[in-house]
Amino acid sequence: MKAHYKKYLLNFKQASGTSRGVLHTKETFFLFIEDKDQTGIGECAIFRGLSADDIPNYEKKLQWLCTNIQLSLAELLLELIEFPSIQFGLEQAFLSLKSGDKFELFPSNFTNGKAQININGLVWMGTELFMKKQIEEKLKAGFTTIKLKIGAIDFKTEYKLLQSIRKDFSEKEITLRVDANGGFSPNEALDKLKYLADLELHSIEQPIKPKQWQEMAKLCELSPLDIALDEELIGVFTAKDKQQVLENIKPQYIILKPSLIGGIQGSNEWIALAKKQQIDWWITSALESNIGLNAIAQYTYSLKTSLPQGLGTGSLFTNNIDSPLRVDNGNLLYDKNLKWNLNNLK
Repeated sequence: MKAHYKKYLLNFKQASGTSRGVLHTKETFFLFIEDKDQTGIGECAIFRGLSADDIPNYEKKLQWLCTNIQLSLAELLLELIEFPSIQFGLEQAFLSLKSGDKFELFPSNFTNGKAQININGLVWMGTELFMKKQIEEKLKAGFTTIKLKIGAIDFKTEYKLLQSIRKDFSEKEITLRVDANGGFSPNEALDKLKYLADLELHSIEQPIKPKQWQEMAKLCELSPLDIALDEELIGVFTAKDKQQVLENIKPQYIILKPSLIGGIQGSNEWIALAKKQQIDWWITSALESNIGLNAIAQYTYSLKTSLPQGLGTGSLFTNNIDSPLRVDNGNLLYDKNLKWNLNNLK
């Protein structure tokens, strides 16, 4: 068995605004494992500025992995515990290697085209006009759950945008989620959450910056709007530490991004701990290419959750990997009539 990796730069069709600035490109790495005549592929989707493994020796760790690929999967995952994106890429590559179909990692009604995954439509940060245009496009495309990233423009303008949706669509017609990406200060957060709760939102992700357990716990206790932890989960590696986060903060939801929290094994650990405390969850992609998105979607479907998921659509990039994934009426599906094309990776 041998392995190698390839660095790849994804180009956004249009600059995408986040709380960490405007993104024009997204760096990622593809891991290939070869065994006899079989090849497996996985994506190590590091997110610069957000991933816990965004450190100078990232590629050295990938090189170490390729050199030591003969070790067991359990041994490799343990060694890579502080490199969650590499853990997930490794898991994908091994599943891909074992699959008769390189891209069918979790065979199911989803991969045979008979089932779909309900997803939220994501509205990116930007000007009021830009955000309003995106909202109209998502509604027209049949999404019944819309997630808006807030914090790029002033709160009053963002509130009015949300208010305008609610005037036309009730809570039963459109589910609204918002993601503050830690954009509120602890002193102002509760007042803002009370305002937002009047709009019958489903939840808000990460209202304040992570690592403020006492303040976040207080918000989760007092807020009339349900709170979901997102960035709070990043960089928490052991089961003991994960349990401490959940027990101390007691959120209503957690957001699982496999590329940022240790892939399948890491996500399963968070889910098991959350269930013990009756904390619900959903899964979100984190700007992976279609290779990573495919793995996340198949894994998500295998969990049989009923909540709308935060999965990407693969349409953000000009040079994505062609795949059978497509969106129809607010659902992600695996279209057997479409084919994978890895020409971009040659």
